Amino acid sequence: MLEDMGGDRRGAILAEIEALGPVLAGCIIERSTRCQTEGCHCRADPPRLHGPYPTWTHRENGRQVTKSLSAEQAEALRPFLARDRRLHELVHELEAASIELIEQAEGITLGRPTALGNRRPKAGK
Repeated sequence: MLEDMGGDRRGAILAEIEALGPVLAGCIIERSTRCQTEGCHCRADPPRLHGPYPTWTHRENGRQVTKSLSAEQAEALRPFLARDRRLHELVHELEAASIELIEQAEGITLGRPTALGNRRPKAGK
């Protein structure tokens, strides 16, 4: 069985995933804004915007959602966001380990998956 092969690396990855604890998808971005008050410094030339204010941006049901946060809330959420990034790294490592196991067990050369963002544009484009 494939599950029995390569257990050390896969087991270590799975153990780290299990130990992560709660994760939170998205990112915290500092945003500066312009208000609706006429004559405010944010509408001057050059403008001096209000902020920066921390916001949490994430996807819900395929739509981007942004929520304003206090500075304390932003700091409290940062570890959960970092764990989410680590979770995605571990999933990619698990996928690579699985490809190696399948290649060894089945004798099929699959190669490495290529992320769409890593492709280089063709010359002249």
